[in-house]
Amino acid sequence: MEGSRRDFLKLGGACALGLGALPVVKAAAEGEQPEVFSNPNALTGTRWAMVVDMKKCWEKSKNGCQDCMDACHKVHNVPRIEGPKEEIKWIWTEHFENAFPGRGSELSEMREKPFVVMCNHCYNPPCVRVCPTKATFKRESDGIVLMDMHRCIGCRYCMAACPFGARSFNFRDPRPFVEELNMDYPTRERGVVEKCNFCAERLAEGRMPACVEACKCGALVFGDLDDPESDVRKIVASHFTIRRKTELGTEPNVFYIV
Repeated sequence: MEGSRRDFLKLGGACALGLGALPVVKAAAEGEQPEVFSNPNALTGTRWAMVVDMKKCWEKSKNGCQDCMDACHKVHNVPRIEGPKEEIKWIWTEHFENAFPGRGSELSEMREKPFVVMCNHCYNPPCVRVCPTKATFKRESDGIVLMDMHRCIGCRYCMAACPFGARSFNFRDPRPFVEELNMDYPTRERGVVEKCNFCAERLAEGRMPACVEACKCGALVFGDLDDPESDVRKIVASHFTIRRKTELGTEPNVFYIV
């Protein structure tokens, strides 16, 4: 009995050390979001948003640049699985007609250009409304649309509801397809949905999203849209920007300079 107790205490200590960098979460009543006690150095905001300057991106991508995609997928253990039906992607490129259907007449010169796309972390996310287990939810403090993959039952309602194709489903165990495992971020399992999380785990440590850090041409800008002094707010106010499928009323928080 004493040996079992000693082993248990050792395991508990190891777990505490391993989770030391993560936020401390206080249990919440059913139907409520948990209270999180985060790192004092964490980046905070009330409406996180991204601006993608496609002019800078196109200039850089002439040489086949995909630094933002590689960084995101490496940090988050996104598997590399061939085939469009099983591909897992958090950030990727789409041609204009796929990213912005119905806008070809006014921006026809961009029809053949690639656009960097990701989850739009909508202000009014339809994916959240349809999830039967609340595995996907909008964090009230900052508007990020997150996934609790332990709650995901693989029904794929969220995938059907998302008008941007921003979610991927693991039809098989993704772990064998992760090329270089990042031990600081959890892997997934078969039968769950995953997507971009605006690097919420990095914000909690006071760091910018991996894609923003990796972009060498400054095409990606991240910040609090509600903060008048943020770069994101200033750029949106001073530049012509477009968003994806605004007619649907989801209010995307990813803006594009074209």
